[in-house]
Amino acid sequence: MSDEDELLLRESEKIVVALGRMFPGLCEVVLHDLRDPAHAVRAVEGGLSGRRVGDPATELGLARIQDPGYPDILQNYPNRFPDGRAAKSTSIGIRNGEGRYVGAICLNLDVSRFAAVVSSLGDLIRTDDRDVPPAETLTARSAGELRAVTEEFAAARGLTPAALGPAARKELVRSLRARGFLQVKHSVQNLARILGVSRATVYNYLRGQPEPAPGEEGEGGGQR
Repeated sequence: MSDEDELLLRESEKIVVALGRMFPGLCEVVLHDLRDPAHAVRAVEGGLSGRRVGDPATELGLARIQDPGYPDILQNYPNRFPDGRAAKSTSIGIRNGEGRYVGAICLNLDVSRFAAVVSSLGDLIRTDDRDVPPAETLTARSAGELRAVTEEFAAARGLTPAALGPAARKELVRSLRARGFLQVKHSVQNLARILGVSRATVYNYLRGQPEPAPGEEGEGGGQR
């Protein structure tokens, strides 16, 4: 056993103690001395698995001893404590100057502690599909958004807003109403200006009535 190997393990032991004490009751941190697989556990902080100093190496530790090409880090793999609790584990191999594994730091997070929290959060964010109201937006629709949506609708048909025909305008108006764009003050007036029609025309689309004849104003007056 070289002085270098012992130094690496002594320094690793500090890391194990510090990490384990940072997450008390949640994370077990274990230092394995892979030079002595029969008594590999050199330090334990947290003790969630019940292992003690001097216990043998796990299957993963033995695999590292037998295979120098074994991955240096195995990250966030599922695991389980002896009593059945679910765990999330990470294993970090420690190599000496010759590239040989002399130790490993293993972290075992008790994820079962979070099961109740996850369940509560799921209840909190769950929505009910029953009695769904009409489409609702929680942000005010601005005039800029109204123009952008109208121009996008017209562009999809290869036209400008002012070039849309009556059927397309009616489809647009009903779509905008369903999406909440026409519930904002002055929205009808702004839309009429964008389309180049009177406000009466927009109101008639909303009612499902035909366009007013030229010169008629209808509700809301002519275009301004």
